[in-house]
Amino acid sequence: MTVYVIADVEVTDDAWIPEYAQKVHDIVHKHGGKYLARSADVEVLEGEPLPTTLIALLTFPDAESARAFAADPQYAPYGSSRQAGSNSRFQMIDDTDVAGTIPYLEKG
Repeated sequence: MTVYVIADVEVTDDAWIPEYAQKVHDIVHKHGGKYLARSADVEVLEGEPLPTTLIALLTFPDAESARAFAADPQYAPYGSSRQAGSNSRFQMIDDTDVAGTIPYLEKG
């Protein structure tokens, strides 16, 4: 089942970004994933804004692939650099509909 990883990042020190941006894409791809977006153009349409500086949206073929990416030893130094230079959250969701009323999504 397809999953999406939402990386919500508040950059506190941008020194990690150039190398991360250059190298992590290949590690994501190695695990069958791809970026759908990686943008600093964040506009709050409703609710109180979070201190988000950028959001990345990634897709993986399944939860195991997303977890394998996050746990990949090759990713570890880049993840550590991101964590040291940001407040960030990685959240994973599947492609289901919890209410079961959207006909093209599986009921979650």
